[in-house]
Amino acid sequence: MDPRMFDGLQFQHWQPRLRDDGFVVLTLDRADQRVNALSAAVLEELEQAVERIAIGKPKGVVIISGKQAGFVPGADISEFQEFDAKGIVHDRIRAGQGILQKLAELPVPTVCAIHGHCMGGGTELALACDYRIATSDESTRIGLPEVKLGIYPGWGGSVRLPPLVGAPAAMDMMLTGRGLSAKAARGIGLVDKVVEPAVLLDAAIELGRRGTTRPFKQRALGWATNIWPTRQVLAPILVKQVSRKARKEHYPAPFSLIETWRRSGGTVDARLKAEAKSVARLAQTPTARNLVRVFFLQERLKGLGGKEHGIQHVHVVGAGVMGGDIAAWSALKGFDVTLEDREMKYIEPALQRADKLYAKKVKDDARRSETRARLVADVAGEGVAKADLVIEAIFENLEAKQALYAKAEASLKPDATLASNTSSIALDELAADLKAPERFAGLHFFNPVSMMPLVEIVRHEKMDEATQKRLAAFCRAIGKLPVPVAGSPGFLVNRILMPYLLEAMTCHSEGVPGPVIDKTAVKFGMPMGPIELADTVGLDVAASVGKILADFLGLPIPKGLESKLEHGKRGRKDGEGFYVWEDGKAKKPEVPKEYRAPEDLEDRLILPFVNEAVACWHEGVVEDADLLDAGVIFGTGFAPFRGGPITYARSAGPAKLKARLEQLAGRHGDRFAPRPGWDELIAAGTDSPGP
Repeated sequence: MDPRMFDGLQFQHWQPRLRDDGFVVLTLDRADQRVNALSAAVLEELEQAVERIAIGKPKGVVIISGKQAGFVPGADISEFQEFDAKGIVHDRIRAGQGILQKLAELPVPTVCAIHGHCMGGGTELALACDYRIATSDESTRIGLPEVKLGIYPGWGGSVRLPPLVGAPAAMDMMLTGRGLSAKAARGIGLVDKVVEPAVLLDAAIELGRRGTTRPFKQRALGWATNIWPTRQVLAPILVKQVSRKARKEHYPAPFSLIETWRRSGGTVDARLKAEAKSVARLAQTPTARNLVRVFFLQERLKGLGGKEHGIQHVHVVGAGVMGGDIAAWSALKGFDVTLEDREMKYIEPALQRADKLYAKKVKDDARRSETRARLVADVAGEGVAKADLVIEAIFENLEAKQALYAKAEASLKPDATLASNTSSIALDELAADLKAPERFAGLHFFNPVSMMPLVEIVRHEKMDEATQKRLAAFCRAIGKLPVPVAGSPGFLVNRILMPYLLEAMTCHSEGVPGPVIDKTAVKFGMPMGPIELADTVGLDVAASVGKILADFLGLPIPKGLESKLEHGKRGRKDGEGFYVWEDGKAKKPEVPKEYRAPEDLEDRLILPFVNEAVACWHEGVVEDADLLDAGVIFGTGFAPFRGGPITYARSAGPAKLKARLEQLAGRHGDRFAPRPGWDELIAAGTDSPGP
């Protein structure tokens, strides 16, 4: 062992230290970022360290993070875009593979010590080590989420993981992108040991010194599920499972992963070459490029408000589905919450839903009790005077909301913020009689609150910029993505979504079966068909918002909707709407085999959606086209692989889509007439970022 093995090397991102016991500790602390994203420079420094270690032959190596934020969140995605633009993705993948393979071939024990996030390239780095040890902390999550970027692990992850944990567990990790807790990772054999954070380094040294033998069952599973005959049997099963959730033409990555694994055998180098070739090909697809763009849009939304919000106590008025769930979610995320309604009987169902949410989200009994204690029923409304943020979530009625605000303002703290969860009423109208309109805004959540990531921060003329920033920071604190929007009727998401839903209902009233309508939308890439979505949202909600927006947008209300409401068929919550619902699932009727859908059905559904998006872009409902795409993707689930409605319009050809809208208007009516903004989009070309 050479004590001078690192002499002459100048590291920016790695801190190598040779301990007295002969172990080298490589601490990763990326100099130019708060997290350890794996850049080319980080990997090149690792390669230098590994080469010196191979010569110096210490007793062992431990790789650990110097960041409190976690281990490694993944590769540096911004570099990924640069490599794609230069056409060198394959070369860079092979370079990364080569560096991690040098680590894997070191003649001394190597241990990866994981605390906090360990994702993507971080997990591939860990897989290149002999052993992995992780902390029991709740923040520790280990995963391979590359499929969410339209690719799959390309630095050896898809080669090393299946033999280690068995093909079924490996494929589940890579195909879903889910992160595992340390305990779950230990359960499948990905992690060798789980320890408390305080002893991570010492335990890692001990693991490197003593080593460990994985249970025979795990080793046997890793071997048996990866031999050639087994791969040929498992691959079609995996393809069938993936096909239930994704279409190959929309999301090719999971299918390519399965196929490359199925046909690739032989040496590690041969399998690495096959992995690199496949991933590089995927990286150049429109799907991957759009999903990478969506990733950066998400990061932009996260950065809108910063971290400082000064909110500790949240008071929610209205314990219905939306208000109750906003209150429950806020308490889950650490805020003190009071929930007000006219009588306790209206609050109790919200508390019951909260208990179910906490049972699912908080496994530790003590922490679950603490979380539940933060949510307090408040019939008298005493929490208003204590609150830093008051959220109104009552029914959609202008006069009722204004009366509530007048009462609330009488006891609000001077620096408290008042917000409305209104889904469609113009904010200037709501703010008209307020004494402090500068501290009032819309804070529009989407249903279900626990699942939908987007929150619209709705502006109005008298709102202070500090109010927007405070609410954006609050959204981030509760794990939501904020998007600032203008306060016109419907704001952004509902305004763009409503023409799509209304047209779907119109098609249904004309005799097109609901399952055909839904299937057509899903084939385009929507996560759920519009008829099923209308039932899920509630036909009463759709009708209420639809009435407001129908006048504003000049759209007709479909026939038959009022009749369903009169007969108490509001959709999923009543057990019947367009569909009959059982156990939370729609029972869709069989479509006659001889039925043929109208040839223009997809255009009738999708183009009204895109048409209204172009109008919102033109009017400046959001700051720019990127924010519009982000809001619509995260608010409606609009086919992420298409990049959002404006990006889709540009890629499909705005002149072509405008002409198709004119054709549909001639055939079906003026509701399809191109909205203002198409000519600007055509003139801007495909490369313009928008106004």
